[in-house]
Amino acid sequence: MSKNKATTLVTAVFASSVLLSGCGLFSNEVAKKIDPPKSVTIVDNKAGKDTTANKTQGSVKTELYLIDKNGYVVPKTLALPKTTSLAKQALEYLVTNGPVSEMLPNGFRAVIPADTTLSVAIKDGVATVDFSKEFKNYLPADEMKILQSITWTLTQFDTIKQVKLQMSGHELTAMPVKGTPISENLSRASGINIDTADVTDITNTRPVTVYYIGGNEGSYYYVPVTRRISNSEKDNITAIVNELIQGPSDNSNLVSEFMPDVKLLEAPKVESGKVTLDFNENIYGSFKKNVISQNLLDELVLSLTEQIGVKQVAVTVKGKAELVKEDGKKLTAPVTRPEKVNTGSF
Repeated sequence: MSKNKATTLVTAVFASSVLLSGCGLFSNEVAKKIDPPKSVTIVDNKAGKDTTANKTQGSVKTELYLIDKNGYVVPKTLALPKTTSLAKQALEYLVTNGPVSEMLPNGFRAVIPADTTLSVAIKDGVATVDFSKEFKNYLPADEMKILQSITWTLTQFDTIKQVKLQMSGHELTAMPVKGTPISENLSRASGINIDTADVTDITNTRPVTVYYIGGNEGSYYYVPVTRRISNSEKDNITAIVNELIQGPSDNSNLVSEFMPDVKLLEAPKVESGKVTLDFNENIYGSFKKNVISQNLLDELVLSLTEQIGVKQVAVTVKGKAELVKEDGKKLTAPVTRPEKVNTGSF
């Protein structure tokens, strides 16, 4: 069975989990792996804000890139205390046995070695992080995950585009355990959860980041994965859609709600930050005509808005925009990215 679970049963499971709020009617292993996240965070342009926003007084929603039980670096949005140093606080909550300990979702762990202290200086879009000597006390297998977690956690803030690392005041050009090279300025372009399983010639490819579904029954979330696309593919938007349709690698623990018979009927239209995509009717899966899965929209919007300049996504089917989401609401406006990712309980 393909990783996008291309069966009628799959979409029925997705629909049922939303309509029945995960009542546990599907206890077999397939249902456990393919149920979608219970907390939908994508919002339409009219709403303008993430409707699942944490309203706890005196707190600020922050994405922490933690390691899940399968080894993926995953954003989890937590309500942290308000502070004047958001970037520094976010990294402090990535420290093992630190203040995040009482907040960690089941199966997740922090990434920075215990007892590490740090400072963050931001200038001209670059965050320079200076770690104490304890930073080198990590397992070799975690080296890339630490780099990715730090980079993606910091670049969620509008004032930070790139990251530099130091330890005890000295610039790090390579990680201290396995020696992974560190580029002069780390950024999201460096990738996350990098998957090269199906790549035979990496020199003639370029990276794109897409979002698949991870977790198990009762704890589902979106996982960013950087894959390599051929340089012969001129359009990143089309390439990203095709990666979602293809689904994650067979050896991964992730799934996609896109069915393999979904197709774009024409080239994407990009105008003023809005991408318009026209699909065939297979985008409905097993839903009735004109009904589109919210989880499919989530994957699509999260993936496309990783591209510079893409702010909104509009979907049509055979040239028509008369779509309805599975909750019965009409899809009347382009869909925007939520303020934060994975805001629900795990």
